[in-house]
Amino acid sequence: MRSALFSAENLEKESAQPGMRLQNSKMLKIELNGECMARTGAMVAYQGQVQFQALGSGGIGKFLKQKLTGEGVPLMKMTGRGDVFLADLASDVHLIDLEPGDALSINGSSVLAFDSTLQYDIKMVQGMGMLSAAGLFNCVFSGQGRIAVTTKGTPVVLNVDQPTFVDPQAAVCWSANLQTGYHRAEQLGLGTLIGRRTGEAFTMSFAGQGFVVVQPSEEPPVQGSGQQQSSGGLGGLLGG
Repeated sequence: MRSALFSAENLEKESAQPGMRLQNSKMLKIELNGECMARTGAMVAYQGQVQFQALGSGGIGKFLKQKLTGEGVPLMKMTGRGDVFLADLASDVHLIDLEPGDALSINGSSVLAFDSTLQYDIKMVQGMGMLSAAGLFNCVFSGQGRIAVTTKGTPVVLNVDQPTFVDPQAAVCWSANLQTGYHRAEQLGLGTLIGRRTGEAFTMSFAGQGFVVVQPSEEPPVQGSGQQQSSGGLGGLLGG
């Protein structure tokens, strides 16, 4: 049988080292030897002896936070030995290695998988009040390990060395040490009152020293309880 489908670039990539790596730009491969955390419903294929355990919020404390904030991503723990392939609606996948002392704030809908050695929590995005359509709470990761995040399209990494403003629905992640706030991008005037709007009513502001990752797409509008739509009914990080 012959086809360009069977070209080398589409064949499974092998490695002698366990852990996360990119199978391609849209798919994550985890060579599992122990355990790893992933978004529920993200598995597209696996080989070997792997068990999947639904964790819901990952703990009663985070469960209560999720219910109060409307932010959460159902998690599953994968244990065993084998190869697991993860994806999210053909979004681009990127790997980030955290070192001791690092802390990264991530829009939960962008979290695909992470090493169980990392610590994570749901925290309020400071300075946003009740104004953010993208959610008031983000997931903060710290410790040492690797995390896989997704973006809808090729992102830009902005170096925050001057006042920086981002549409909250396009912000993927940022340095957790940055100060966040609210900035009205649209000036209230006669045009606004009669229905003329720019579609950019407010932005998130960032100050300090660090970076912000911005995707070239906005998350779907918040529905109902304030959660965003995403595969598997996801909308922040840790919910049930």
